[in-house]
Amino acid sequence: MQFIIFLDATIVNVALPSIRDSLRLSEQQLTWVVNGYLLAASGLLLVGGRLGDVFGRRKLFAIGAGLFAAASVLAAVSVNAETLLTARFVQGVAEACAAPAALGMIALTFTDPREAQKAFAIWGGLSGLGATLGVVLSGVLTDLVSWRWIFWINLPLALVPLVLVFVYGRESTMDGRRAVGPVGAILVTGGMVATVHGILQITTHPVASADVALPLIGGLAALAAFVVLQAKSANPLMPLSFLRNRVRAAGYLGLSLLNAATAAMFFLLVLYMQNVLGYSPLANGLAWVPYCLMFLLGLRAGLTAMPKLGARAVITSGLGIAAVGMGWLALVPVDGDFWTSLLPGMVVLGFGGGVTFPAVQTAALSSLSMQDAGLGSGIITTLGQLGQAVGLTALVTVSLAVTAGSDAGGDQAVVDGYGIGLAIGACVLLVGAIATRATFGTANRDVAKLA
Repeated sequence: MQFIIFLDATIVNVALPSIRDSLRLSEQQLTWVVNGYLLAASGLLLVGGRLGDVFGRRKLFAIGAGLFAAASVLAAVSVNAETLLTARFVQGVAEACAAPAALGMIALTFTDPREAQKAFAIWGGLSGLGATLGVVLSGVLTDLVSWRWIFWINLPLALVPLVLVFVYGRESTMDGRRAVGPVGAILVTGGMVATVHGILQITTHPVASADVALPLIGGLAALAAFVVLQAKSANPLMPLSFLRNRVRAAGYLGLSLLNAATAAMFFLLVLYMQNVLGYSPLANGLAWVPYCLMFLLGLRAGLTAMPKLGARAVITSGLGIAAVGMGWLALVPVDGDFWTSLLPGMVVLGFGGGVTFPAVQTAALSSLSMQDAGLGSGIITTLGQLGQAVGLTALVTVSLAVTAGSDAGGDQAVVDGYGIGLAIGACVLLVGAIATRATFGTANRDVAKLA
């Protein structure tokens, strides 16, 4: 289920031009094919995680998997923009139910530290692999069959875990039934949706415009009110003490910055291959295969290193390696080619991302209990989504601004913008390596290993 959630986050990228032509979407509607999913998921993940704690994680997972399958069918048979956008929104709601419940079940099932590390490595690996294969499959299916198959492929992948969770999964809830306060749920959901919406609007509107400022101010105000409410509540939706664990905080930080940089990288490189190098959707998709392979190798290396070096060293090293790969990609020229301009950076970045992913997941999920497994899973998934939204918006906005202000004109101006965006992505990864290490602080070596 985690694999197809991340698969769906990127699988529409290469297919967007085909979807636009087939359904006659406007540019604004096309943007919402991506943003509708992101808004629904990021706004509801925290509440979805807590609902799993209260009502049962297996139950919420099953609801999410079934909803995801139904929404995928609706998207595949869409005949107009309204149907497709509705389906994408429902897919986001389904993720908010399934993802934190699934991660909470894993955290509670594997209590032995070494087994937990393996489980989190598989989880993190499938997350990154799904995101990468989404780009590959988007190009292959769109070019060889139809864009509709990027949604049909979800149906068996969602239905199989829906059945198997009742065979192998055990129901788990927090001790004592606690109500999910409606005021807190409304504030955090509304605040997240408004904030992410404001961030996404930056790519098409001036920062000082009402389209950006109003949702940002309103969203941040709602989130601030949520924090105040949680501090005073005897039964908070999110106890603020939960965020004081330095190992978890380091995992949150590392994952958010990794997602921010790689989300922008996927977007900018897909555009570079199609608009500058002239790749077909099929060629664009296949170009990501080496990245996938190196991600798997990095995953294996990170899993091997974790028991020996601890999460702090693995995260720092992985983000540093990824920064080097991103830095290489920032140098892409107008007349670039795959073998010298793209391949070296993609394999280094893929390896670094593979090393990092399971380590940050493991750190972010350390010390979860039956009481807060869903909450902890909801927080990490929300921060991951928020990292993608902020990174994609900020780096793409800077890239477009550089292109618009370039004196070079033509493809050179476009590539100048891509290069600056990717260079900032490399800096984000490097800052992430340093900041994550500092956040771990004096966490002793044993804790760092178990994290």
